[in-house]
Amino acid sequence: MRIPAHAVCTAIRDDIVSGVFGPGGRLTEELLARRYGVSRVPVREALRTLESEGFVTTRRHAGACVAEPTAQEAADLLEVRTLLEPLAAARAARRRSEAHLKVLRGLVRLGQERARRGQGEDLRALGGWFHETLTQASDSPGLIALLTQMRHKVAWMYAVDAPVRPVESWAEHGAIVDAVARGDAERARALTAAHAERAAGAHRLRVRTSQPAVNMASGGL
Repeated sequence: MRIPAHAVCTAIRDDIVSGVFGPGGRLTEELLARRYGVSRVPVREALRTLESEGFVTTRRHAGACVAEPTAQEAADLLEVRTLLEPLAAARAARRRSEAHLKVLRGLVRLGQERARRGQGEDLRALGGWFHETLTQASDSPGLIALLTQMRHKVAWMYAVDAPVRPVESWAEHGAIVDAVARGDAERARALTAAHAERAAGAHRLRVRTSQPAVNMASGGL
């Protein structure tokens, strides 16, 4: 059975994000085809997609390599995501379904419970699901695709410290859901913007960059 290129693309992207393939490392079609048990055709297609997403670059005489983002590119990525997430929340307030609200409220209940109990190991995953669901509730395919791609890249470039006050962080999630449920787009936007700016301060670069680290506290971050 032929494995589709998008499945190969996901596998390569996951290996880049997890550090299996480090920044600057070569990505030969032969090696990748052997690793994933596929022909070189879907690997070639996957590499083209990953190059368009910014995970892969093509070098003269070297071929495809894992990209090496600069510190400024990493900082810009985080800033743009911080600007787009409030837009997604505002759209969610206008377009969300009852199913989206049910999932969001359930995640907030779980997050608040885990935070009170100090079960930090579960909070990272719950937070990721919360923000993914909030984005899906925007019912905006282009915005959903863009934020999904950006989350993959942020996960690749940054390590994220756990919130210092997880109970307060999940109270913020709850307030965002309340605004979305009421259809209050401006409040949902404002609350998400404040939450995103606070969360940005917990991000630490973890990939090798070709420029000195950027102060994440600058530029509103």
